[in-house]
Amino acid sequence: MSELPSIAFAGIGLMGLPMCRRLLAAGYRLTVWNRSPQKCAPLIEAGARQAGNPADLCRDADNVLLCLADTSVVREVVFGAGGIVEGAKAGQLLVDHSSLEPAATRAMAAELESRSGMRWVDAPVSGGTAGAETGSLAIMAGGSSEDIERVRPVLAHLGQRLTHMGDVGAGQVTKACNQMIVACNALVIAEVVALAERSGVDASLIAPALAGGFADSKPLQILAPQMANSEFEPVKWRVRTLLKDLDTAVQLSREAGGATPMTGLAAQLMRLHGSGGELENDPSTLVRMFREQKQ
Repeated sequence: MSELPSIAFAGIGLMGLPMCRRLLAAGYRLTVWNRSPQKCAPLIEAGARQAGNPADLCRDADNVLLCLADTSVVREVVFGAGGIVEGAKAGQLLVDHSSLEPAATRAMAAELESRSGMRWVDAPVSGGTAGAETGSLAIMAGGSSEDIERVRPVLAHLGQRLTHMGDVGAGQVTKACNQMIVACNALVIAEVVALAERSGVDASLIAPALAGGFADSKPLQILAPQMANSEFEPVKWRVRTLLKDLDTAVQLSREAGGATPMTGLAAQLMRLHGSGGELENDPSTLVRMFREQKQ
């Protein structure tokens, strides 16, 4: 146990909490921090140390992991008052599981290393809270081969697969691609469920009927039953998260000189849904937008 690297983790939310629980169960010495300190309580009871601020995360940690809401929050936690950069040292790794803008990730990584010597790996994840709880996340990483291999044994407790996608920022590009597929899928599943209901078909049979066919997918098997049965809680992920990632994908496409019309439409539909008070709700609520259409 003493041979394991020490880990620090910032962001004890829907994903961060089960990820931290898995690290503790694997025997890692863990330090945690969250903007709402009370969210750390279950981990403190399980043996983690609570940091007073993000800089304090670096005091004893070999690797500092983040799972935060968006680019602005990561920037504040890393470079704000009492931020990670104030405690960071050469030889430490920052591993960011958040979903961020790729260009911002590259800029922050360069600044962190130039100011402190701490290196950056962007390692966003896919698989939702269920994947975080079971350690079956898909992890897509950007950074140097040396840094990826150094952190691979730690991330093996969190994911079923870690793929090195390229230099810093490549993980975030891959996550944007992932979210394009997931969000467009979620929207068409909501359309399908609403159409089946309007047409007199039992929508709860859609997922089992299509299982194993070309239309099958994890989102179909998870979302379609929730939508058909109007089971919108507990919230496993949020509409605002998908919207943020879709906006990132559209921006990335523009920067690369390409066009992503399907993703652009998905972003607008997600924004329309969120404007009705659904931003903090589970994406299974998307079916309500199609149910409420005027006939």
